[in-house]
Amino acid sequence: MRVHHLNCGSMREIEGPVGERSAAVCHCLLVETEQGLVLVDTGIGLHDIADPPRTLGSDFVSWARPVLDPAETAIRQVEALGYDVGDVRDIVMTHLHLDHAGALADFPEATVHVSATELKTATTADRYPHQQWAHGPRWAAYDFDEGDIWNGFENVRPAEGLPSEILLVPLPGHTDGHLGVAVACESGWLLHAGDSYYYHGELASAPAPAPDMLEALQSSTETDRELRLANVRQLSSLAASGVRVFCAHDPWEFRDALRG
Repeated sequence: MRVHHLNCGSMREIEGPVGERSAAVCHCLLVETEQGLVLVDTGIGLHDIADPPRTLGSDFVSWARPVLDPAETAIRQVEALGYDVGDVRDIVMTHLHLDHAGALADFPEATVHVSATELKTATTADRYPHQQWAHGPRWAAYDFDEGDIWNGFENVRPAEGLPSEILLVPLPGHTDGHLGVAVACESGWLLHAGDSYYYHGELASAPAPAPDMLEALQSSTETDRELRLANVRQLSSLAASGVRVFCAHDPWEFRDALRG
């Protein structure tokens, strides 16, 4: 399967190694399969750009400073690759926070695969942007009471109707229903870890803390810090074993992914 790495939403600059600064990204994947295209997370969508206060909220726009460039949306990047919107038949969500689910409405016919816990929370809690799925997505919700073991992670399962090379990996902590998405491609396995962490230094053999701004953001959004950090330690071991692990917003990881 061919995997495209897409930045579906540049945001404010963050600090990196040796004082370097770079704009945060919304790192999404477009996976070519025999059944059609699969999008992993969606980033910021056309509806968000058309009316940011309504779908993203004024507080997020003020803090995150999204670029809001239509060319960065998933749909425009799919079209630039020569595909149509209908070719994206499935979307797999790490979670449903607004900077991940913004483009769901741009793919109204796609099946949206998500943790049942995440879907229940998102559709009942005010802090989630209900406007982003007002079109009524075709949800496919999954429980993770049981499943397989994959590289030490428990209760891992495939998504219905998708190739077995795409796996849903429970990584709770940032949200209770947060998932990682593992994809087997020609170069080996990769794992989109969503918002399990924000900064690549957190996975280093000698971990470097995230910049203060990112640490404050994670602390204000996480639902179970101890569980999240336990997952980060396991993700670090996974990365050391040779699996490419990346999170949703680190621009240096995104840059490395584009280099192959």
